[in-house]
Amino acid sequence: MTKTPVHRFFSGSAWIEGNALAQLDFLTQTIPNIVALAAMPDLHPGKYGPVGMGLLAPGLHPTLVGSDIGCGMGLFRTDLKLKKLRTDRAAERLKGLDEPWDGDRRGRMEAAGLAPTPYDFGLGSIGSGNHFCEVQAVHEMRDEAACREAGIDPERVHLLVHSGSRALGASILDALVRAEAGPLAPDSEEGRRYLAAHDHAVAWARLNRAIIAERAGEALRGAVEPVADRPHNFLEPRGGGILHRKGAAPADRGLVPIPGSRETLSYLVRPRVDASPDALACLAHGAGRKYDRGSMHGRIERVRSVREGLKRNPFGGVVVCEDRNLLIEEAGDAYKAIDRVIDDLVSFGLAEVVATFRPLVTFKTGLSTIGRRGGSQGAGQGRGR
Repeated sequence: MTKTPVHRFFSGSAWIEGNALAQLDFLTQTIPNIVALAAMPDLHPGKYGPVGMGLLAPGLHPTLVGSDIGCGMGLFRTDLKLKKLRTDRAAERLKGLDEPWDGDRRGRMEAAGLAPTPYDFGLGSIGSGNHFCEVQAVHEMRDEAACREAGIDPERVHLLVHSGSRALGASILDALVRAEAGPLAPDSEEGRRYLAAHDHAVAWARLNRAIIAERAGEALRGAVEPVADRPHNFLEPRGGGILHRKGAAPADRGLVPIPGSRETLSYLVRPRVDASPDALACLAHGAGRKYDRGSMHGRIERVRSVREGLKRNPFGGVVVCEDRNLLIEEAGDAYKAIDRVIDDLVSFGLAEVVATFRPLVTFKTGLSTIGRRGGSQGAGQGRGR
């Protein structure tokens, strides 16, 4: 039996949980004919396999993509002047993001070429888990020419949105799990049906992030424009098979936003065109989880003063999160050090830093009807706010 090549793009000092490495080994033993597997420095355990990896294989493995198909990070610029922003006032205005979107769902879906689904009530909603909408300021421009080309302006407010396909993506995977479907042949009827549903969910998730950003912009009295939107839970045909990205941002689509925790900087990086082919055109998608949700409740005191402290970040920013459990589970300590993750990407020649952003207001959830109804897709994935 030919041994599966596993390429590890993290240093010996990286915080990689043993269970994540065990899951990598398990995949190599159970998925037939894997061409290659690339593990990023944000690698951590997931439900059906490790998060923070790319896997190339002949067949379709929907569980590797997971329930939140198309989940990703969208960076947007606004026309709002940073010096006029008042964080507490902005935090108050963003609380409306938890209410159902009252916009033209059907019109936006049609404009995006998407057919309606029973799950479109969630369009324009963030969800729970590790999803967020964050108001940001440029902290440092490492490559001014690249920043100018991308429209990054240090005098303007920026938005970073992390969300996905919500209940739509979950329904696609749930149907396969209930049917006990295993790997699918791409050219089979079942495979083609999954690919069509998958592609629809990826496009739906991208539209969802755009609408979330627009809603945030409207709440803050400003307009928004996209800078970079990159999914990190999806698959696509590539030479040699199907590339499955689970918590892995694509390195072949331009600039990539890579957030840390809600208490640290976020990064905008430029993938290296001469990067190792062994990386399978993948990058880290965030800091990666360090401690699981359950253990965080034992690490942080559940007293009022401590909880209130979690609603501020070291930059003087505000965290909006009315779910007491989520506030603890998504604390900065739950995540790896983002600077070390980025250092590994740079040292392995996979990316270059273009700019960094600091968090001003991080909106998580207010326990609205839409948040409960849509569930908490992405809850175990790689970045907390």
